[in-house]
Order: sequence, then C-alpha cells, then structure tokens
Amino acid sequence: MSVSHIVVTAPPDRREQVLRWRRRSRIIRVLRIALPVLIGLILLALAGAVAFNTLTAQPVQPRETSAPIRLVNPRFVGRDDKDRAFVITAQSATRDPHEYQRVLLDHPALVLDEQGPDPLRLVAAAGVYHEGEFKLDLHGGVRLVSSKGAFDTATSLFDTKTGEVVGSGPIQGSGSLGEINAKSYAVYGKGDRVVFKGGVHTRLDRK
Repeated sequence: MSVSHIVVTAPPDRREQVLRWRRRSRIIRVLRIALPVLIGLILLALAGAVAFNTLTAQPVQPRETSAPIRLVNPRFVGRDDKDRAFVITAQSATRDPHEYQRVLLDHPALVLDEQGPDPLRLVAAAGVYHEGEFKLDLHGGVRLVSSKGAFDTATSLFDTKTGEVVGSGPIQGSGSLGEINAKSYAVYGKGDRVVFKGGVHTRLDRK
C-alpha cells in the first residue's frame, strides 16, 4: 500500500490582513472628512469670486443717444377756443433735444378753418411749434393766402388757442383792394379781418 504525497500549506497570515483592513479604514475615514471640507472650500471660493466680481464690476451705463425724435409727414389737428378747426402739417417734425417743448418743423403748412367757406392758409420754409405755449412760429418765406388776397412776409405767429395770426416783419402782397405793404399785420376771426400796421402803403386797383 502506497502513501500519496500530501502538500501541507501554511494558514494565511491574518495579521497582515488585519493591517490592510486598518489601512483601508483609515483612508476611508480621512476621505469622509477631507471630501466635504474640499467641497466646502470650493463652494466658498466660488461665492467669494461672485461677490468680488459684483463689487468690482463697473455698472453698465445706458447707451446715450443724441438722435432726436423725428416724425415724417406729421399732421397735427386741433381747435381754438372758438371751436374753429386748424391743421398743421410739415415734411418732418423733430423734437428739440435741448428743449423738449419745442418741435422743429420743416416746410410747415397751416390751414385754419379748413372745412369752412374761406380757409386761411400759411406756408413757410421752417417753423417751431411751442407745445407749452400752444403757438406756431413760422419763418422763412412765409406766405399767407385767403380769399381776401395773398401776402408774403418774413415771420408769422399762430396762436392755436385764439386762432389769431400776427406778424412783426414786413409784409407785402395784394388784396381785394390792391397792393399793400406794411411793417406788421394781424389776422383776426377766420381771416375776415386783416389789420396792417406801420408804414402802410397801398395802391388801389380801380374796378
């Protein structure tokens, strides 16, 4: 009877296994503490960066624009205190950037009592509408036309409240009686009464 060869192996070193387990446990404990601390430091750094940028950033200034408000082919409609209608038109209207109540008009035209039997028309090269005073100041080749005649003058001022038109510059033209020259004038009513003042010269036409 033969005896087979028996290999006897040594039992594993349990002491070394315990040491490895202790090392792993120590690393896990360190990571459990270090990771939350690291995350907290990162969040704190981000919060500090945001606060620093907020405090040091220059406020965004609104873009300033010097372009004035401009309307093309405007049309202003109103009535004076006697309930007479008037219409103001122009090629363009630009609000004065330095004085908001002033509206600069290019080639303005005024029609007083447009639907009436005898409308009064005023045209000019330029004009200014004063919103606070409700007045239209015309200048530069002003021409006044009604059934009573046609006149040329340097300036005219139309009061949208009273419906009256006055001019302080020289005026010349022709009316129903003939040619008239004067230094100033005023139009009352619906244009049915025109008063000339200052050095009035007339040349009557014989009918």
